[in-house]
Amino acid sequence: MKSRLVILGVFAVFSCKAQQIFPLNTFPEKIPVGSYIKDLNNELNPFVGIWIGHYNGKSVKLEIVKQEHRSFRLPNLLDVYYQDALIVKFEVKDSNNNLLQSNSTTQHEYDKNFIASMYLKNDTVNLYYTGTNCGVGWGTINLKKLSDNQISWSYYPNSTTITTVNCSGNPDMKIYLPDTENLVFTKQ
Repeated sequence: MKSRLVILGVFAVFSCKAQQIFPLNTFPEKIPVGSYIKDLNNELNPFVGIWIGHYNGKSVKLEIVKQEHRSFRLPNLLDVYYQDALIVKFEVKDSNNNLLQSNSTTQHEYDKNFIASMYLKNDTVNLYYTGTNCGVGWGTINLKKLSDNQISWSYYPNSTTITTVNCSGNPDMKIYLPDTENLVFTKQ
């Protein structure tokens, strides 16, 4: 009985692999499956909070949270890795305070209107936006830290070819996010 417990214990120890940890700006394609890209120096923390900006008569509210050890998949692969990431929830309202668009229910990187950080460089975090209905407006957003209470927003949408095959029905194709550079948001 004792020898069985010893054998079971040895098997358990050798079958466990330690998760490898890499710094924040490591490219996911260059790490082993299951690795963790960690915000070792808390570089994402200054972006966390509620931010308000105004653009073309609309108000835009960003709620940015840091999710630690969030699982991601590389595009076109089943390989999972983990990363500390900023997740951005937004609301766009018109001048009468009517809600035009929100992504408060998005959960995964493949949901429409999902925004998550990819990397950080020189006080600027680069985010990926999946786009709205049928992927319209997918692209990158750069948030640059201007001060403890201000960030600037630069959005670079990509083009999408829409057909009745990849986008059936009559969905709203308008991009409500501010399609501009250097829009200032203030922390609330």
